Amino acid sequence: MKIAVIGTGYVGLVSGTCYAETGNTVTCVDIDEKKVKKLQQGEIPIFERGLEEIFERNVKQERLFFTTSLAEGIKDAKIIMLALPTPPGGDGAADLKYVLGVAEQIGPLLKEYTVIVNKSTVPVGTAELVRKKISNGTTVEFDVVSNPEFLREGLAVEDFLKPERVIIGTQSARAAKLMENLYAPFTRQGNPLIFMDERSSELTKYAANAFLATKITFMNEIANLCEKMGADVDLIRKGMGSDSRIGKRFLFSGIGFGGSCFPKDVQALAKSAHDVQYDFAILNAVMNVNGKQKIRLIADMKKHFGSLKGKTIAVWGLSFKPHTDDIRESSSLYNIDELLKAGAVVHVHDPEALDNVKKLYSNKINYFENQYDVLNQADALLIATEWPEYRNPDFERMQKLMADKLIFDGRNLYGLNAMHELEFTYYSIGRKTIKK
Repeated sequence: MKIAVIGTGYVGLVSGTCYAETGNTVTCVDIDEKKVKKLQQGEIPIFERGLEEIFERNVKQERLFFTTSLAEGIKDAKIIMLALPTPPGGDGAADLKYVLGVAEQIGPLLKEYTVIVNKSTVPVGTAELVRKKISNGTTVEFDVVSNPEFLREGLAVEDFLKPERVIIGTQSARAAKLMENLYAPFTRQGNPLIFMDERSSELTKYAANAFLATKITFMNEIANLCEKMGADVDLIRKGMGSDSRIGKRFLFSGIGFGGSCFPKDVQALAKSAHDVQYDFAILNAVMNVNGKQKIRLIADMKKHFGSLKGKTIAVWGLSFKPHTDDIRESSSLYNIDELLKAGAVVHVHDPEALDNVKKLYSNKINYFENQYDVLNQADALLIATEWPEYRNPDFERMQKLMADKLIFDGRNLYGLNAMHELEFTYYSIGRKTIKK
């Protein structure tokens, strides 16, 4: 099958490459000429575990192509995937200008029946808006389908090739058959292909992300309560997670959630609810709590030091989660901003995200390729992202490098007993503070 994917961000590039992996001929379209040229030369502009291997294989087998021309990209395509950004507008609503702009261009280019698929995260009713935009420019038959993605950055390739479920929003039997054929290779092991109407499909994506964000936020509130009451959030997590009705995942406390999905989708769903005069009180609380949680260790730092002015703070982790270079809404950035405002000197390390952070901060902070070099004469270490290489570091080396044995751990990576034995002063989330 010939497929066009419009947009080559995390979703578009992973989707296009994975569709090609099952034998389809895929052309990815993007207006960014520099990005497309790099892709044509075999250079992937994002870091995503496992993507490079299948990208190279499918380019070599001439199943994966890239162009800046929409007309060239969608020529003869049976399915056109819209994987375009839907950033939050000033009022929190998802901005549909890219999705609707491309939809308007597609209409006059259609030559035969085609299925246009929204993979972008979009508000309820977007399929109808896309259908109207395309209809204004063509008399050719087409269907618009909602097919939200549920990819975890860092595990996106695995999630796409072996999905827990695939949601298809359509009321067209013809479109449903085409989509069923497309996803047959991905659902052979019995993972469900769930069909529903377009509006329900659009809302399913928001509902899933909002629920997970709420689960994280609830545990962060429990963690904050633990510190007031002398309890240990790690023990509580184990007790809660053993209940099959709750489950073990998304119960880890920390300095808030970030990324391109949870913050944006919670905000957009709350705005959609507001637009229909519904007060979604839980989501408003989630946004409020998460905003405070991101920088809650800064208060501990200020209390410990009295003043952060002139203090050198090393930061481990800049991406919003491990195994990605994505820094969108990363808690680390919020902490860096607060440290700079307080007059601290900031040293940073991350395995993949340094270049992206340099674009934001330039020479305002100091960048280190080695995770230990960043610690040289540091007054404290702030851990903001739970990269695997931070989990079992050389603590003796750290002690020799740092001006003070002081860790503020925003991801609860280390055991309290170990920190006590190593004589670190150790602040974490929802557990008692260890003081040397």
